[in-house]
Amino acid sequence: MDFSRYGGLRRCTLMAALALGAIAGLPALAHADDNPGYDRPGLGFTPAVLGAGDVTLEQGLPDWSRGQGGGIGSSQYTADTLLRVGLGGPLELQLGSSYNRLYPLPTHSGARYGRGDSSVAMKFALPASGAFSWGLLGSVEFTDGARDFRNDHRQYLLGADFNWQLDPRNALGMYLQNVRAGGRDSTLLALNASRALTSTLNGYVEVAQQHDANTGTGSMAGAGLAWQVTPRVQLDGSVRHRLAGHADTWEAGIGVSVYFGR
Repeated sequence: MDFSRYGGLRRCTLMAALALGAIAGLPALAHADDNPGYDRPGLGFTPAVLGAGDVTLEQGLPDWSRGQGGGIGSSQYTADTLLRVGLGGPLELQLGSSYNRLYPLPTHSGARYGRGDSSVAMKFALPASGAFSWGLLGSVEFTDGARDFRNDHRQYLLGADFNWQLDPRNALGMYLQNVRAGGRDSTLLALNASRALTSTLNGYVEVAQQHDANTGTGSMAGAGLAWQVTPRVQLDGSVRHRLAGHADTWEAGIGVSVYFGR
């Protein structure tokens, strides 16, 4: 999951009230009937949970980021792994970790690599109303990764995703996120729009404002595709670019998600 942030809860709430957004994850348009969708690609998550005992594995192949606006130049490849398990009712358990390679720019010499921090999350799907659905996600990210990739402090995340299914092909929504680490808050507001291009191919565009407690405020925009190869396998690709301020110059990725439900 992207832990980018948008600056200040008060500003984030104001922008959310004014903005027309779109989903942070893709709507479940081309999925199997009993599969609520995947959290890849895009910022945020799908506001639905898996059924009791159902499992998905979502894997970056890898994701990539280049530098930070105003920050240290680097190119990083991250193979994110997310395991989702339905607990029954409105609850879902998520376990995550990653493997990383970091290349200093511009020479790419002195590469570093290692496992990222592990995380445990709980997703709660709130009652839907017609075309509107929403969910909450809370997670803890530990400091157990390799030295070059671990956090200085545990990170506590609270995210909320809101989805409006306008018609069978189009959806709008919004994602809000707050991360607290070392007594400091970092936040994100992401607004996306998605469309079913065919019965098995979905596309989306997204914009985001973020604030990182260490580096400052920035904005970015991106787009992506998700192809439902079978009712149980999805391939995805996405790209984001910094618009202004402190954010990664480029972010991109490809991934696969597999559904192990009944």
